Amino acid sequence: MEDTLLKNISHVRIGLVLALLTIAFGFFLGGAFGLWEDSMKGHLEAQAQAADESVYEGDAAKMKTITDKSWVYLKRAHLHGGAVGGVALVIILLVAALPVHRCVKAMDALALGLGGLGYSVSWLLAGLRAPALGSTGLAKESLAWFARLSAALVLAGVCAAILLVVWCAFVKARRLPKPLND
Repeated sequence: MEDTLLKNISHVRIGLVLALLTIAFGFFLGGAFGLWEDSMKGHLEAQAQAADESVYEGDAAKMKTITDKSWVYLKRAHLHGGAVGGVALVIILLVAALPVHRCVKAMDALALGLGGLGYSVSWLLAGLRAPALGSTGLAKESLAWFARLSAALVLAGVCAAILLVVWCAFVKARRLPKPLND
């Protein structure tokens, strides 16, 4: 049994590592908030002040709104890292146990792991870019290709896992011989 478990996990190892990195990203970002929240907020404000004349035209209220929203984006990166990474990890382990081809397992795990990490990082990058751009909308739009690709990978991985579970539980299960004691 141990050999089977290791063999199944070996097919999804890249996705597993990426999912664990996503969780670690979220946790370490949360730890950074606890240790350096004031410094991090100060960095966002310094970026906004450096762009004040050209971007904000002296509008202190707009600058505060953007830096506050940027901080919200950093918190979203933290939350998405833990949540999406954790869900990806569970789904990858579930898929690893299914009786499907190893390439299918590997591709699904890669989509989940890479997509989860990318999506979490996209929120961090948008939050860090927004103060200098003067707009959270512009920051998100500048990373839209990356965020959309990452989200698409996660969604594709989740949909594939659902289809695989349904196929194994209902279609493939009907093809197996029934036990004698049923």
